[in-house]
Amino acid sequence: MNNRTNNGLLWAAIGLGAVAAVSLLMNRKEKYSFRGKVVLITGGSRGLGLVMARLLAKGGAKLAICARDIDELERARLELADYGGEVLAIPCDVTYHSQVSQMVNDIRNHYGHLDVLINNAGVIQVGPMEAMTLQEYEEAMKTHFWAPLYTMLSVIPHMREKGEGRIVNISSVGGKVSLPHLVPYSASKFALVGLSEGMHAELKKDGIVVTTVCPGLTRTGSPRNVIVKGQHEKEYAWFDVVDSLPTNSMSAENTAAQILQACKRGDAELITTLSGKFISAFHGLFPGSTADLFALINRILPEAGETGSTGRKKGFESQSSAAPSILTVLSDKAAEKNNEMGS
Repeated sequence: MNNRTNNGLLWAAIGLGAVAAVSLLMNRKEKYSFRGKVVLITGGSRGLGLVMARLLAKGGAKLAICARDIDELERARLELADYGGEVLAIPCDVTYHSQVSQMVNDIRNHYGHLDVLINNAGVIQVGPMEAMTLQEYEEAMKTHFWAPLYTMLSVIPHMREKGEGRIVNISSVGGKVSLPHLVPYSASKFALVGLSEGMHAELKKDGIVVTTVCPGLTRTGSPRNVIVKGQHEKEYAWFDVVDSLPTNSMSAENTAAQILQACKRGDAELITTLSGKFISAFHGLFPGSTADLFALINRILPEAGETGSTGRKKGFESQSSAAPSILTVLSDKAAEKNNEMGS
């Protein structure tokens, strides 16, 4: 190795060390507690949102949760109220700006202020691109990009007035690496990552910390409620099995705890699961190789089918002998626990 290469590596190491030191100094913060804080969780009636709400309620937070399904929302409210804290449950479709604005006004009128926003509401469409229509792409973008933008624009002025605030945007490892048979989902989660990272950079000076969260596979029980297209039973089976295996996924409780700790610390980003961290890092270094790898994986996933059907079914409508099965036990138990079973 010649001197020029040695010098280059030395300066690179010095540069990285300097960046790390500056980052450490900038991120040194006082302890943050959720006790007494008003926290809004979108999509807080089931799955990961409900699990985070449980932890926050136990920690003494004042909760506001929203969702579209009124019955599901009421079940979640009754459960969370058992922890002894305040819970405000508001029916809201966060893809509509007017409903979001009204919801935030209702929360401020009820509690007087709002300290933490967790953008968690999500939708997953599973199937080959041939089976996807503009509806799926528009639906994903409305839920994962426009809805978080609406909520952030609604709370930022109030947080600026206070001189502080926390915002958590739940994206996905699928927002770092585009996944086959999840293209609308991945594309919209990529958009959320860009939005969230930009907001972090611009709002920190105002005392508002934005954390971008990219969970790996998480056992929330959500496969029952995904939208399935193409060969419905086969698509649901592979997704449900992959989501459930402990070698690939993390429990919702562990994920929720990590997210809340990242919010407390004011981290810019959190990626969960070892596989999620690995594939994100690998993609950063070798984006072409990652794309080729997923092209190979795509070859073993179900094809669109002879008719190229674009019909939509929910996960629970696409069950077969393969799912639920012994391979999906953990996901099935999570669905029962986390209000994912439906009315």
